[in-house]
Amino acid sequence: MKSVAVIGASLAGLYAARALRAQGFDGRLVIVGDEHHRPYDRPPLSKDFLTGTTGQDQLALADAEEIAELDAEWLLGTEATGLDTGGRTVLLDGGRSLTTDGVVIATGAAPRRLPGPPPAGSHTLRTLDDAQALRADLTRGPVRVVVIGGGFIGAEVASSCTALGHHVTVVEAAPLPLVPQLGDTMAGICSALHADHGVTLLTGTGVARLHSGAGNHVTGVELADGRLLPADVVVTGIGVRPRTAWLAGSGLPLDDGVRCDAGGATRLPQVVAVGDVARVAGTRAEHWTSATEQAATAVENLLAGSTVATHRNLPYFWSDQYGVRIQFAGRRLPDDTPRIIEGSADDRSFLACYERDGHPTAVLALNRPRPFMRHRRALARAAQPATI
Repeated sequence: MKSVAVIGASLAGLYAARALRAQGFDGRLVIVGDEHHRPYDRPPLSKDFLTGTTGQDQLALADAEEIAELDAEWLLGTEATGLDTGGRTVLLDGGRSLTTDGVVIATGAAPRRLPGPPPAGSHTLRTLDDAQALRADLTRGPVRVVVIGGGFIGAEVASSCTALGHHVTVVEAAPLPLVPQLGDTMAGICSALHADHGVTLLTGTGVARLHSGAGNHVTGVELADGRLLPADVVVTGIGVRPRTAWLAGSGLPLDDGVRCDAGGATRLPQVVAVGDVARVAGTRAEHWTSATEQAATAVENLLAGSTVATHRNLPYFWSDQYGVRIQFAGRRLPDDTPRIIEGSADDRSFLACYERDGHPTAVLALNRPRPFMRHRRALARAAQPATI
């Protein structure tokens, strides 16, 4: 293999490029990204970057020395528009094309949006440009912020806006945020963080539409139950969709992401997928650790020309809200029972284990990082297949 194109200058794309060089690939390496920025860290965008305690230069995932060592051609501000059926030519915007021996798909995901054109003052938060625009709207002094969606991004934005002195309301369509991730009991404890810090949490209702006034600037959020919430700034965090539209007609199976085997390999030769866009062995993960851990395995299979390695990682994610570090690891099923084994929910500092038939399946911690890491390692060891 003489050339590889990484489509997506993302966290997963950067780790794939690193893995290619680390595994001995010394051919032409091209990294295509639709943003004008080299890979940067997204988690701080809703937290330290939004509050102004972290600058743009601190978000870079690779310094100048590492960029030079990768010896890659960077096509930034360039969007991939198609992939031919043989997987050897990537179509680019402006009528350009890129011929390559191997392709790593790392185009990530895009935020879901409300129907209709968004008025001024209405935001989603996924990219650095999104975060810069939102931060600019939050510097006009105290404003009324409505966050649509009480998931991790929504909760983190609400936390940051509260820290900046804004009046914040969170609207969640489900009866309680974070139930799919944490279950009813633990989701209830985490959701209480909003009230602890003066944030209004409205659940069990969706959003009908946004209202706007002079200059087409947002003035309010009309809920499905008819209530109207005054708003100067609106942030929509209702999930993401994998960025696969450019792959239509490529021959790749697309089903909530690019369908891959357990090694990240697709059914097209010399095409693998990693990160938020990849549906690996039936599961698509949207977390930082998944994006980084999939890359080495997928690249190994790309260079080998077939699936010679698989990777089964233990799901792990974290979130920082209102000064509380929330960490979760494992594979929780709806009937698993959580049990607090250290600390107290009243103090918002505890460690809880989820159990199934007396065996641990997952672990959740609020402000208990060291014991959490011990339990996470134990779960990871238990999840590894036995060797003979």
